[in-house]
Amino acid sequence: MTATTPPKLFEPVKLRDLTLPNRVVVSPMCTYSATDGLANEFHLVHLGQFALGGAGLILAEATAVSPEGRISPEDLGLWDDRQIVPLGHITDFVHRHGGKIGVQLAHAGRKASTYAPGRGKGAVAVGNGGWEVVGPDTQSFHELFPTPRMMGAEDILGVVEAFAAAARRAQMAGFDAVEVHAAHGYLLHQFLSPLSNSRTDDYGGSFENRTRLLLEVVRAVRRVWPEHLPLFVRLSATDWAAGGWDVAQTVELSKLLKYEGVDVLDISSGGLTTAQQIEVGPGYQVPFAAEVSRAETEIAVMSVGLIETAQQAEAILQAGDADLIALGRPFLRDPHWTQRAARELGLRPVVPEQYARAGW
Repeated sequence: MTATTPPKLFEPVKLRDLTLPNRVVVSPMCTYSATDGLANEFHLVHLGQFALGGAGLILAEATAVSPEGRISPEDLGLWDDRQIVPLGHITDFVHRHGGKIGVQLAHAGRKASTYAPGRGKGAVAVGNGGWEVVGPDTQSFHELFPTPRMMGAEDILGVVEAFAAAARRAQMAGFDAVEVHAAHGYLLHQFLSPLSNSRTDDYGGSFENRTRLLLEVVRAVRRVWPEHLPLFVRLSATDWAAGGWDVAQTVELSKLLKYEGVDVLDISSGGLTTAQQIEVGPGYQVPFAAEVSRAETEIAVMSVGLIETAQQAEAILQAGDADLIALGRPFLRDPHWTQRAARELGLRPVVPEQYARAGW
């Protein structure tokens, strides 16, 4: 049965020259399964299943732009040319099966050199494979986390160059989009928030100074990333803590990012401080995406966070609160979430011929 008016969730969306067949996005989710930043068979199967499941866009997990930018020793990386080909196997598979795939570029800053979930708590010591971490200042995220070294001018320039170099490698690996990770308490978010940035130079203090590094990174990435392909930026709309980064600053920043060639703002929240007081509930981050969306920045907005059902996703789009819907845990539970959502919204799902016998 075909719906008379196709659901908005299954309307194609054009981002520069990239056309997504629907507005369902697999959110970047760390799997802590790499060695020396190299993708392997796990990543191929993990990400490839979402292409078979019909997602409009797959965003590969936070991929470090430098070794010291990894969250854990098991993170994916794009700091070395050796990491291009293994990721290329994944993008080739996704493309052969009609999918589109992007990658999230990240630097963990003061939250680096920490154990992956379930493998320990807090800092990984240098003797156990850890490393020195850096940040806007010397504040640590938590008493169990590493104490960062305050970044100097050369460190800051190095980060900008590392993001640009990783974007070049992402292109060579065949990705259709890149996302700059400036959320969840990682390095670029650390510079944005007054709670983690006590600098008194050109990169601290005022809103203009605290946003400087992110804008420099975005500018550098956009300069090397193909003009015909989209650039995403993930932001935490609020720190959920007094005196921190908030929605008003997010809206102001989004207006600046428009002029840097950003095509999609991926609106999340939190992750910067242990003092955060998050009011969690279904779609709890949607109001932040809606506020950015209604700021008329002319940038597409993606919403994420406890969006579980097709009906919920469709309602968000119909209300104009977002242009794209990103899901994480629902895809871990059901890689075919997109096809199931199509059926629930009255459409005949598009499935690979190998799966047609399932009686969709």
